[in-house]
Amino acid sequence: MSTHAASPDTIVLVHGLWVTPRSWEGWKAHYEQKGYRVLTPAYPGFEIEVEQLRENPDIIAKLTVPETVDHLAGFIETLDAPPIIMGHSFGGTLTQLLLARGLGAAAVVMDSAPTEGVRVTPLSQARSLFPALKNPANLHKAVGFTQEEFHYAFTNTLSREESDKVWERYAIAAPGNWVWVYGLLANFTPGHQDTWVDYSADRAPLLFIGGEKDHIIPPSVNKSNAKHYHKSPAITEYYEFAGRDHWTCGAPGWEAVADYALEWALANAAPKVRGQQVG
Repeated sequence: MSTHAASPDTIVLVHGLWVTPRSWEGWKAHYEQKGYRVLTPAYPGFEIEVEQLRENPDIIAKLTVPETVDHLAGFIETLDAPPIIMGHSFGGTLTQLLLARGLGAAAVVMDSAPTEGVRVTPLSQARSLFPALKNPANLHKAVGFTQEEFHYAFTNTLSREESDKVWERYAIAAPGNWVWVYGLLANFTPGHQDTWVDYSADRAPLLFIGGEKDHIIPPSVNKSNAKHYHKSPAITEYYEFAGRDHWTCGAPGWEAVADYALEWALANAAPKVRGQQVG
């Protein structure tokens, strides 16, 4: 793992499923005001606007995890120094896969979808994913949430009116294959899947942030994911925000989450901080 005496000055924000880099617009401006270079790479083909992706969901349906990780890794490898990497939801899974490749100076994942081997599946998660899982044909389609389904899965601490505004600005479909293969079947398929990581390997420090009220990725999932790294010599910690749902990147009070994530990353990216903890 590369280490640098100077604090990282670049932050890479990795979006999750059902949204695009637009979901980071508040965080990007917030961090830029603090003097950081903030980059929000899209998944391959997601560089177009939300409205265009809604009109052409084939781009979404055909996407694979390996090509997405390769795309993001290639982007990060062009930078002149290891950045802080932050990922939300499935972007948290992708961030863990990027760390496993030796990338990043430190990382924070918010409401992270799990990597392979995390077997915790709370009822609210199953209910949230049911729209994608109810029909096996969705395995080969792009699957979106209705406004009602989005309110339950993503924005359950908001009013329905507030949630509908979030849905209108940010929501797109997600690859049904990702939800089926990595959400439902990953732990029941022989051999390692695309979301497997070596939990015992060294890598950049990693913080998991969970939201107490998150329905689609409840805190128990992130806690279990963090504990899987107990054999790694790298720092691994968990922190939970009370009262927050899955839309932690945009729900009121998101600034506190953004500030905590950045402060932790800066404090732990220094070479002098070594060892391993799971909070």
